[in-house]
Amino acid sequence: MKLKRFLLRYYPPGIILEYERGGHLRTKSIDLLDLSSQTNPDQLVAEIMQAEPLITESRADQVKHLILRLQQKQRQQDNRIFHLSMTLQAHLLPLTNVAFNKSGSKFITGSYERTCKIWDTATGEVLHKLEGHNNVVYAIAFNNPYGDKIATGSFDKTCKLWSAETGKCFHTFRGHRAEIVCLAFNPQSTLVATGSMDTTAKLWDVETGEEVATLAGHTAEVISLSFNTAGSQLVTGSFDHTISIWDVASGRYIHILMGHQGEITSVQFNWNCSLIVTGSMDKTCKICFSPQGSRILTASSDKTARLWDAQSGVCLQVLEGHNDEIFSCAFNYEGDTIITGSKDNTCRVWCRPDP
Repeated sequence: MKLKRFLLRYYPPGIILEYERGGHLRTKSIDLLDLSSQTNPDQLVAEIMQAEPLITESRADQVKHLILRLQQKQRQQDNRIFHLSMTLQAHLLPLTNVAFNKSGSKFITGSYERTCKIWDTATGEVLHKLEGHNNVVYAIAFNNPYGDKIATGSFDKTCKLWSAETGKCFHTFRGHRAEIVCLAFNPQSTLVATGSMDTTAKLWDVETGEEVATLAGHTAEVISLSFNTAGSQLVTGSFDHTISIWDVASGRYIHILMGHQGEITSVQFNWNCSLIVTGSMDKTCKICFSPQGSRILTASSDKTARLWDAQSGVCLQVLEGHNDEIFSCAFNYEGDTIITGSKDNTCRVWCRPDP
């Protein structure tokens, strides 16, 4: 085995190792969920080296530097507000979703035009137009933290896997009997999970394009899903008002969570995967935490997005300007840029000024 490079993960804190074995690139995660500003970096480096043979003495300084960067990110208490940077007439028909790559240098938009576009965040230039679906492109995602692949899910019942660099289509995943409305990569970028109006979720192998498992049990549409940090569990939310937690290795459900009085619209593990955040039609909002875990961003049918303090619940800022419902919103990995996508056919880029 040969270590190739490190990838830093701010949320939740961790270091990803990319290494070569048997001529193939592979990855593994070092989760640092207990990291705090008081953690002794030298002691932590020693513990990591003892547990992980890929990290030799020659790599110790690099690992320490990454730990210091994570601690610096945790200490940031940035109260600068976001300002509108640009408004892009993204598609002729309504947008469905928006998503950043890890660095925030690119983002993608899906639309009723049956296409997905890859954008340069700084310039607003369209880098690639992903064409091939026969119906609405509804669900989209980068394989963060790597950012070299994109998955798109469509009302044509298929999911496609693309190169983020060239726009080439690698695979078309077929098997759902109804529209695909949500998807996600696992943290290792080896699996794609898709949720469908056919009441099931499916797991697909990124390398081969083959179906790995069908997760059946919901009685209505699977509208949202999310992997935990280790990639060992998947949570799904459904219009049947329930949330299911699945074991990825076996494809079997572990728990069913009940209590909502309306359809589930969004589900997500919190930063250390000890809790699950759920959004429902009884609240009509979608949630994604900021990379630091200190802010919550919500998109609403009232044409605004709102930034909240995760501890106090206080609304810190209202992002106004869209002329119709906001379907989707996202932070970049640094937490200093936001994109919002609306039924008004535009997406807006919001940035914080340099300190």
